[in-house]
Amino acid sequence: MIGRAGLALGMTASVLSGTLLGVGAADACTRAVYLGGEGMVVTGRSMDWSEDMRSNLWAFPAGITRNGAAGANTPKWVAKYGSVIASGYDVGTADGMNEKGLVANLLYLAESQYATPNGRPALSISLWAQYVLDNFATVTEAVEALAKEPFVVVTSVLPNGRAAQLHLAISDPSGDSAIFEYLDGKLVIHHGRQYQVMTNSPSYDQQLALDSYWEEIGGTVFLPGTFRAADRFARASFLIKALPTKAEPAIITAVPDHSYANQAVGSVASVMRAVSVPLGFIEPGSPNIASTLWRTVSDQKNRVYFFDSATSPNTFWVPLDDLDLKPGAPVKKLPLTGGKLYSGNAARAFEPAQPFTFLPVDVK
Repeated sequence: MIGRAGLALGMTASVLSGTLLGVGAADACTRAVYLGGEGMVVTGRSMDWSEDMRSNLWAFPAGITRNGAAGANTPKWVAKYGSVIASGYDVGTADGMNEKGLVANLLYLAESQYATPNGRPALSISLWAQYVLDNFATVTEAVEALAKEPFVVVTSVLPNGRAAQLHLAISDPSGDSAIFEYLDGKLVIHHGRQYQVMTNSPSYDQQLALDSYWEEIGGTVFLPGTFRAADRFARASFLIKALPTKAEPAIITAVPDHSYANQAVGSVASVMRAVSVPLGFIEPGSPNIASTLWRTVSDQKNRVYFFDSATSPNTFWVPLDDLDLKPGAPVKKLPLTGGKLYSGNAARAFEPAQPFTFLPVDVK
């Protein structure tokens, strides 16, 4: 005899399977924001992708002149803030944090349908995250500006031949968050501290509905364990909210400097590892599941960007205060391709470099 909980779980599994089977080929990622005590806000994300993205880290100072790489009618701006970013294929910004502690994370969303410019200014999707990092100090600033739709985001084909179908999550040191999606050609924004977690398909409103069910079940009773996006959302949502929000006596003695900030970073990193897909894992018939290539953890209070590669035995970090991000400073690069290895504070390993060219979109 199946109990009520078991029946509900079976029904939910059917719903999830139906939802996910309707999704085309996609690659997976997870993002979660920790809201701790003592002003600690930490955003973690995993980058799950079907091949080596040839990512590098870049230090972009304030004062850089940019354009939206989408034809003649594209935005032009001068970066107000410097940032550290992780690139995808060195053609776009996939992830990063600016000097004000604002974090931007791009994740795959197969359901994305972008607007047709029809004469309006257009911005290449390769610059979507960078535009936010360059121009805004807080989530509220970004939401107020982007809700007016000063441009439409236009997409292109990535170097691996796949369409760039993405949604954007941002967070700031106050713990505020926002999610930006283009659905049926319209910009949809979810804004508030409660939007701590984001994965991939389905669209964010459906992710929230599915998560509400798992919250009723309770994470200590049962959590879905597959690598599918909806299951990762449920696990990340439970785990990020279950973390201690102050120094934990049972473990703080093992934390470097006995620091609550380091404990918080370690806790978030452990959550991101718990929702990662093992390197090299392939599930036949499930192209929407991909190995985790790297993870980032952003300490937004202290402005330290941590990078954890799945192919490396070491995690390293970059304190933004240890970089020169003032206007006029050179662009610098921390090469990661080809199996480069770093540990500890890697700020001094950044080297001057010509910035990469953001992937343009031909808008006529």
